[in-house]
Amino acid sequence: MTNAHPIHIGAVDLGASSGRVMVGTITDGRIELTQTRRFTNRPIPLPGPGGERLYWDVLHLWDEIRAGLLAAVRDVGPLAAVGIDTWGVDYGLLDPGGLLAGQVSAYRCPRTRGVPEEVFAAIPATELYAVNGLQVQDFNTLFQLVATSRDGGLPRATAPDDGGVASAAPGTGPAQRTMLLLPDLFTYWLTGRPIAEITNASTTGLVDARQRTWSAPLLERLRTELGLDLDGVLPGIVEAGTVVGPVRRDVVDVFGPAGAPTPVVAVGSHDTASAVAAVPASGSDFAYISCGTWSLVGLELEAPVLSEASRRANFTNELGVDGTVRYLKNVMGLWVFNEAVRTWREQGLELSYRDLDAAAAASEPLRTVVDINDPVFFAPGDMAARIDDYALHTGQPRPRSVGEYVRCIDDSLALAYRRAVREATELSGRQVGVLHMVGGGISNRLLCQSAADATGLKVIAGPVEGTALGNIVVAARGAGLIEGDLTALRRIVRASCDVTEYAPDPATAAGWEAAERRLQG
Repeated sequence: MTNAHPIHIGAVDLGASSGRVMVGTITDGRIELTQTRRFTNRPIPLPGPGGERLYWDVLHLWDEIRAGLLAAVRDVGPLAAVGIDTWGVDYGLLDPGGLLAGQVSAYRCPRTRGVPEEVFAAIPATELYAVNGLQVQDFNTLFQLVATSRDGGLPRATAPDDGGVASAAPGTGPAQRTMLLLPDLFTYWLTGRPIAEITNASTTGLVDARQRTWSAPLLERLRTELGLDLDGVLPGIVEAGTVVGPVRRDVVDVFGPAGAPTPVVAVGSHDTASAVAAVPASGSDFAYISCGTWSLVGLELEAPVLSEASRRANFTNELGVDGTVRYLKNVMGLWVFNEAVRTWREQGLELSYRDLDAAAAASEPLRTVVDINDPVFFAPGDMAARIDDYALHTGQPRPRSVGEYVRCIDDSLALAYRRAVREATELSGRQVGVLHMVGGGISNRLLCQSAADATGLKVIAGPVEGTALGNIVVAARGAGLIEGDLTALRRIVRASCDVTEYAPDPATAAGWEAAERRLQG
């Protein structure tokens, strides 16, 4: 797979803390990355019914995307394709005129507290999981839609005890809406075409994980049993690699070689789907960790695991590129570390990441560990104080220094990785021989080594820019610029990045076993 002439692909990659626009230049089977725009992102608090709510500033993100794409053409060259990926679950609603109908809620907004229990009272969790295979998290799109409907943001069907089912009468409720997940919303603004890309749609809770389509029976039950009427709200699903349409030059003056239109390709628009597509594996016997604000720990499978044991273990079956399944567990990730650092800096303590990593490496391992997935670590705030409380209630010593707090977070993440990998292999029957780590978190060498020690698996760390690379290869293939299956795409990634290997240290095994028992009892 060679290219005589360089091909430039634009990759928009948005995370909960930051976003960037990258250009991947493909030449002779290798990709060289150029960043043309980087910007911050954070949920914005606003007062609302029942307390503070959190929203994304999508207009700011849109403005940055436009600026980044324009810089890409100006500084690197015409773009032969563009792909967009973001986190999952969050969405915007369009009115019948195609305009944004309101603010875009952030998944950390507390408005969905108690909603899962309300849904499960009508549709048992076992029945939902048998269809969508999703890990239960308060912020799943399904639960957010119920909250939106309750707030009057969606038409409601008549509740069953009101004598039947009917959409709200014209003029008595909100007008018809179209729901677009965030990457699809930005794709819509670029192309004017509404779609739902499958890898992100699979985080909604509304997709049949086996059929890779919206679940019509589930939508009907939501309408009749919960009054959530999504008729006409959901756009058609497309697979990753589908060309959605050309960039509208009246929206942003981006063009391809010789002035040709630049196609927007629906890539693995869930950032984890793009990251997994870029795992530089040569076989199928691997586990992965997409390591960033969240740590997504799991396996790549050919079919979902919808067993009751899988549901009880709270594993999720998100859908991946080329018909694959991302069988994984969401681990809280470096969110806890980032929030701890943010708080320390607000308190006037300025330390570089290098200093923090060095202080953690010099600290006693496994002195204090926490269940990093405990809900107390979910909301923004002072993580060091929460670790202190956790240590107090579990009879462990409180960390005594910044280094010990960071060591606690790293060790606790590694313990969560260990549990997730072991559960995933047991539940799926897939054996693994190596653990791939991709994403920005792999710059934390202590965390990578701890992951190897805790799991007993060789860790291959890289690429750091896994999400962007996965976005780029799928966009390029979708536009017909390169060929090949997922194995061929990963071959390009392997040729384009450096990786670092970490061997597990058998001498540490007993310590990890003891820490696991201390945490889990």
